[in-house]
Amino acid sequence: MNRTANRSSGRPPAFSYREVRKGFLRRRPVGSALQCDEVALERLAERFGTPLYVYSASTIRERMASFDHAFRKVPHTVCYSVKANSSLGVLRLLAGIGCGFDVVSGGELERVLRVDRRASKKVVFSGVGKTAQEMLAALETGVMLFNVESEAELWRLAECAARTREKARIALRVNPDVPANTHPYISTGLQQHKFGIPIGKARKLYAQASGTKYLRIAGVSVHIGSQITDVQPFALAMERVAELVRVLQGDGHRIEYVDAGGGLGIDYQDASPAGFAEQAAEYAAALLRPLRGLKVHLLLEPGRSIVGPAGVLLTRVLYRKTNGPKQFLVVDAAMNDLLRPSLYDAYHEIIPAYLDVNSARHETVDVVGPICESGDFFARGRELPVVNEDDLLAILDTGAYGMALASNYNTRRRPAEVLVDGKSVKLIRRRETMDDLLRPETQLR
Repeated sequence: MNRTANRSSGRPPAFSYREVRKGFLRRRPVGSALQCDEVALERLAERFGTPLYVYSASTIRERMASFDHAFRKVPHTVCYSVKANSSLGVLRLLAGIGCGFDVVSGGELERVLRVDRRASKKVVFSGVGKTAQEMLAALETGVMLFNVESEAELWRLAECAARTREKARIALRVNPDVPANTHPYISTGLQQHKFGIPIGKARKLYAQASGTKYLRIAGVSVHIGSQITDVQPFALAMERVAELVRVLQGDGHRIEYVDAGGGLGIDYQDASPAGFAEQAAEYAAALLRPLRGLKVHLLLEPGRSIVGPAGVLLTRVLYRKTNGPKQFLVVDAAMNDLLRPSLYDAYHEIIPAYLDVNSARHETVDVVGPICESGDFFARGRELPVVNEDDLLAILDTGAYGMALASNYNTRRRPAEVLVDGKSVKLIRRRETMDDLLRPETQLR
């Protein structure tokens, strides 16, 4: 089997190749079909059409269990970052295993409440631009903690809390001025970024907040960015947070929580589950070492590291095309379905949903979508097994920031989403219709 197949066969139980022995795929040349858990992806494409997002419930559970296990020695709550993948089916799965949630908008909070209203007690409300309406809604539902990002926001929250006569439990999100060594668009821990309060100004603001009737100081929060694969920046940020916590405790503040944020990255070229437990353990050690001796409850906000490798985007080859020396595969998915390659020049491995064991031919191609933008691509100059028109491709590691960033650009309908659990298949979001897209618009006659 070729290098691509070997890589995917290291992803049990989800997204591995299995030899086809019977069923409708047996009419194909002798080969192996890519499966999600125990379901062939080609079967899902036949049933639900393409483009199609497919998620593995078993992978989400396993990665969450590994993450939780890494922090087992300290009081902690895992608050899944809803922005990574906000599908109600995914949120319901996570709520069912006792997960908390990190939200950054009133809409995300409403999604959590639709899944389980009791989950609000384990919700952290983050975000740099919360509106008064969002604050009031969060106060009404009794969220666990507000991560406050500016002095102006602090006093707006105090006003809202006074109106509702509900105490708002707060943590100031401090900006530790730590470089995260990630893409500049998803780095958030430097002074040049819009996020957080400079750590040197936090002590004074905590003192001012402590005298406000409807604000209750409860913690300190930090988040330095996303898709960070080196744990050293996390350790450095936590050292600065731990130092601040000791100062605040010395000032008489009761600091119950330290919110370490999220940002743990995945290797998009080798995201095998086998290595995740070790990665989570290394991450835990980096965070916990600076906090030793502090009696705090740790809040963690993983997103991508939990759901990223649990999803694929299925797309069908529409056309093969040659422009001079360039070879193109034009597929039916586009940048509106998966924006990361266009937005971040991000790498996603692409593999066929069916491998012919008698063919070892490869070619170098650009995999592109049908949108009228040169930026509409999934891979450039990528070596892939030779595929034909109407063949199915799987774009891997799209469980995070795939559907969450999707749009209707070019008046394209967004994909359907399917959750697979062993042999069970659930449609958790149907494909949009044209009526869905046009219904909100007012037509002028």
